[in-house]
Amino acid sequence: MLITVADVESAARRIAGHVVRTPTVASPGLSGLLGVPVTAKLELLQRTGSFKARGATARLLTLSRAEREAGVVAVSGGNHGIGVAVMAGALGVRATVVMPRTAPARAVETAEAAGANVVLADTMDGAFALMDELQAKGLTLIHPFDDPVVVAAQGTVGLELAEDAGELTDVIVSIGGGALISGIATALRARRPGVRIWGVETEGARAMSAALAAGGPVPVELTSVVSTLSAPSASRLTYEHVSALVTDVLTVTDAEAVRGTLDLAEHARLWAEPAAGCVLPAARQVLERVGEDARLGLVVCGGNASVADVTSWTDRFGLR
Repeated sequence: MLITVADVESAARRIAGHVVRTPTVASPGLSGLLGVPVTAKLELLQRTGSFKARGATARLLTLSRAEREAGVVAVSGGNHGIGVAVMAGALGVRATVVMPRTAPARAVETAEAAGANVVLADTMDGAFALMDELQAKGLTLIHPFDDPVVVAAQGTVGLELAEDAGELTDVIVSIGGGALISGIATALRARRPGVRIWGVETEGARAMSAALAAGGPVPVELTSVVSTLSAPSASRLTYEHVSALVTDVLTVTDAEAVRGTLDLAEHARLWAEPAAGCVLPAARQVLERVGEDARLGLVVCGGNASVADVTSWTDRFGLR
């Protein structure tokens, strides 16, 4: 079931010209904060504000004429919906995006502004169920993580990191459904086989950790404020990649993820969302395990958080 680096390279050629080759930069601020050299892959500067534009574009470009005319459907806690809405609009494809009511207001507004029909469900489980209904009515599904085309396209982040970064020992990637880390791990295992790859989830959205413990995908209860990482389960596709290619999957609290968002702003001058903020507390866990000779690569996966959202979370967790 595993994709190959050739699949990732093919995806890179397909989406070239549609997405941004985002910067890979050494971060003196984060290096000072963590005490080791840190390189950041800035996917928050990607078109639509996160890496999701890569997978959405790749999948949309595979549609037949009949599928384009019928339209597509996506389910999302935020960033995948934005990516599908914006890229479908750019490519002239009608899109319906299903989101839970907990999705950030900005995500809903951005998807609607791009021309998508946004439908809200009470829960993430309900959003996936509604997605299934719309797919049965003839819309083509653009799945956020259970699609090898999407996984390969997200892996182009790893190709760029391998080509643009200096020496790295450890790369840390946030996990929702697992497409990003699956693709990145595929690329890095081929291009930089000695690098360790670590995943990170929040305690209230542990779909991949639960899958690894159970030997396959299982439903999980979602309680995290980090809606963009809140997949109700991993997929068999992403589980197989992570179990084969990833060193370990770590967990952090919601408060730690939000603290990471504040640290990225203060020390790296990056306005990131908590899904990206997760990588800083995870980095500290990695350093405890591998030692001070590490050279870290951090994937800053998205920046679609409003000032109001971050302020609210900061107050909720007493982080001021």
